[in-house]
Amino acid sequence: MPDALKMPESELIEHAGLDSVVHIRIYLFGLKVLVPLAVLAFVVLVPVNWTGQTLERIKNLTFSDIDKLSISNIPAGSKRLYAHIAMFYLFTLWTCYVLHVEYKKIAAMRLRFLASENRRPDQFTVLVRNIPPDPDESVSEHVEHFFCVNHPDQYLTHQVVNNANKLAEFVAKKKSLQNWLSYYKNKYERKSTKPTTKTGFWGLWGTQVDAIDYYTAEIEKLIEEENKERARVINDPKCIIPAAFVSFKSRWGAAVCAQTQQSSNPTIWLTEWAPEPCDIYWNNLSIPYVNLTIRRLLMGVAFFFLTFFFMIPIAFVQSLANIEGIQKVLPFLKPLIDKESIKSIIQGFLPGIALKIFLSVLPMILMTMSKIEGFASLSSLERRSAGKFYLFILVNMFIGNIITGTALQQLKAFLNQPPTEIRKIIGASIPMRATFFITYIMVDGWAGIAAEILRLVPLVIYHMKNTFLVKTDQDRDEAMNPGYLQFATSEPRIQFYFLLGFVYAVVTPILLPFIIVFFSFSYMVFRHQVINVYNQMYESGAAFWPDVHRRFIMNVVVSQLLMMGLLSTKNAEISTPLLIPLPILTIWLHVYCKGRFQSAFVTFPLQDAMVKDTLERATEPNLNMRSYIKDAYVHPIFKAGELERPLVVDEEENHPLVQTKRTCHMNSKHESAVNSDTDS
Repeated sequence: MPDALKMPESELIEHAGLDSVVHIRIYLFGLKVLVPLAVLAFVVLVPVNWTGQTLERIKNLTFSDIDKLSISNIPAGSKRLYAHIAMFYLFTLWTCYVLHVEYKKIAAMRLRFLASENRRPDQFTVLVRNIPPDPDESVSEHVEHFFCVNHPDQYLTHQVVNNANKLAEFVAKKKSLQNWLSYYKNKYERKSTKPTTKTGFWGLWGTQVDAIDYYTAEIEKLIEEENKERARVINDPKCIIPAAFVSFKSRWGAAVCAQTQQSSNPTIWLTEWAPEPCDIYWNNLSIPYVNLTIRRLLMGVAFFFLTFFFMIPIAFVQSLANIEGIQKVLPFLKPLIDKESIKSIIQGFLPGIALKIFLSVLPMILMTMSKIEGFASLSSLERRSAGKFYLFILVNMFIGNIITGTALQQLKAFLNQPPTEIRKIIGASIPMRATFFITYIMVDGWAGIAAEILRLVPLVIYHMKNTFLVKTDQDRDEAMNPGYLQFATSEPRIQFYFLLGFVYAVVTPILLPFIIVFFSFSYMVFRHQVINVYNQMYESGAAFWPDVHRRFIMNVVVSQLLMMGLLSTKNAEISTPLLIPLPILTIWLHVYCKGRFQSAFVTFPLQDAMVKDTLERATEPNLNMRSYIKDAYVHPIFKAGELERPLVVDEEENHPLVQTKRTCHMNSKHESAVNSDTDS
């Protein structure tokens, strides 16, 4: 762990990639924001809240000592609320400043990373979609003709996209059968008797036959079907998708094509930067481009219903968690609830298990929805899934828990107070959910980080696979795969904890130390994991940061709106309008940062592209770009082996032939160590 913390950031980028480095910088960003907020809140707001002495005066209100440190302990209409307003202004200004600095820093890191990155096929390749049909030419001929005419000096080659999804199923099935055959052959070598199996599902039922002969025959039949399907995919024009990977002689030529409109009709010849080969999700390339809008609309509607209908189980889980309060309000359930066995099961196990099971399945559901939407790269799928998961957490885990938990905890107060007093009870009750969130942070956050560094879940899964599923060395290698940093699930979790910290910084500051501990340990643990444990699945150059920034902005705006609502319940209608400039300022910051920095994440400067091309031509004048690009974007099933990340062909020499005053940042340990101060 100490060695992981000592590694310079530039060296860490070289080792783990910019995606991993920016991901763990999100934890560091949380610390930069929340630590100063915690210091100010404990110095200023905690004494103000503690001396309010309001909760004791409200009858039938359930509260704890922690609640005395919250804004609920401030009398309605008190001038003490101006301290909270002033601190909230200070908190917002500091957060906006850090957001701006971080966006600027990461945009510069991305540009430096792209400028110093070793040669990769995606730097020269563009994905072209919605190619219009031509009655006289095939898709391949049409693509070649179009780019030879419109990019005559830069066009190099292209690879049309085939719908090989069915063929991929045959290949996967054959791989599974070959694995079983290897297992039974190894078994036969260890024992003198020939192994047998049943022809039914997983060998559990059916006719008992010789295992080696059975799987050999099944593989031979499958090879025949695979060869027929392979020939159909290659020769049948219906299997050719109106999309292609077009490669150019230079990065400059690819940048011009990817970042410009190719036709007067803006709906055809649509170009975008091609993902790197290991980042492509090949199944979605076969989806017609015209269907993508409909698919995304349908998934948006489905996600809406999934999000808001989950309020029902959230309310149910909260009711189980507060069963003692229900017992007081609904005494006819007392005989049943008083049974210790039933009470312990309902209160101790059922709420947490039900919520955890659904939340563990939820990322898979959201990823499936993102795949149905038709995104063509794994990085895009993860970004889209992360956005859905964040909205789900915001609506259900945060707003849903506040509403349902508060209503159930204070049910008796709601029933016994006149309607004019309910508004005050809500204003006092919302901050009291801090106790629940403190427990949640300790159980989910702290325990989750401990489990991450111990790798308990992967260890259990490995031993289960090793016991029940591992049959060959290939199975064991797959079972031992350490995985990679899961952006789709970890980033929304970070956003949720940041939202809790910013909302409760003014409302109940006692929550902040728990979140700061989570961010601190998460930063150390995940920095260690990306260095020593995880494999990098793909490299997008931190293309996800604009989405992360937007969600941070949303967190700040949500907290500002909640603060306005909270003050309005405490007879502070006169001071509440003082907060109106805050969301305006925050949204303006987002618009400014988007206009100022987002281009670094969606385009590649032509000037930088020309510099890299010039240096490459000077240092490698005999480079055969056609042979380098040739097989990079061929579907994996058409290759002899598995698709691997293309290796770097050559590295630039330390002394390029072209004299320049600019510094060339190269991926070397020596250079990264020298520049560690500027990259931190």
